[in-house]
Amino acid sequence: MTGWTATSRRVREEIGQEARFRHSVGVARTADRLAQAHGLDAGRARVAGLLHDLARLWPKERLLAEARRRALMLDAFDVAHPVVIHAPLSAELAREGYGVRDEQILDAIRKHTLGEARMSGLDTVLYLADALEPGRSYEGRAAMLDLAMRDLAEGMRAVLRSTLSHHASHGLTLSPRTLACARAFGVTVPKEILHA
Repeated sequence: MTGWTATSRRVREEIGQEARFRHSVGVARTADRLAQAHGLDAGRARVAGLLHDLARLWPKERLLAEARRRALMLDAFDVAHPVVIHAPLSAELAREGYGVRDEQILDAIRKHTLGEARMSGLDTVLYLADALEPGRSYEGRAAMLDLAMRDLAEGMRAVLRSTLSHHASHGLTLSPRTLACARAFGVTVPKEILHA
C-alpha cells in the first residue's frame, strides 16, 4: 500500500461521497485509538478502518453480481439483505486495488458489519470503531466508546445489546452471524428476535 495521504485521496475518489469518506476516516481514527488503548497494532487498525466501506454505496444489484463474480460465499441473509455484502467485497477491493495482503486486516473488514462468533482483537476494534466513531450520532454512543476504550469486550457487549434492542424494537431480522457474535460475547438475545 502507498503512503497514507495518497491512499486517503484514492479512497475518497473511489467512494465518491464526502459523508461516507468522512465516516471512513472517522472509523480509521477511532480504530487507531482503540488499538493503541489495548496494545494492538494501530497501523493495521487504521488501514482496516480507511478501507472498510469501499463497496458500501454500491447498489444491491452490483453487490450481488460482484460477489457472484468473485465466487464469494453468500448465505440466505446476504441475498435477502445485499447491503451486508459490502463488507466481504470491501475486503476483496482492499486486496485487489490497494495491495493489502494482511489476512488480519482483510478478516476485520469482512466481519465489520455483522460480526461473527470468533472475533480477533483487530476484528473487535474495527467492529466497534464502525459503530462508535464520532460522526455517528445516537444516544449512548459516546458512553459506549468510553467503555470500549477501557474494555473491548465490555464495549462489544454494549454495542451488541444496542444492536439487538434496535432490531427487536423495529421488527428487523437479525443475521445469524450477529446472533452468533452476541452469544459468543455472552449477550442475552431478546426473545422477540429469537422468535421472529
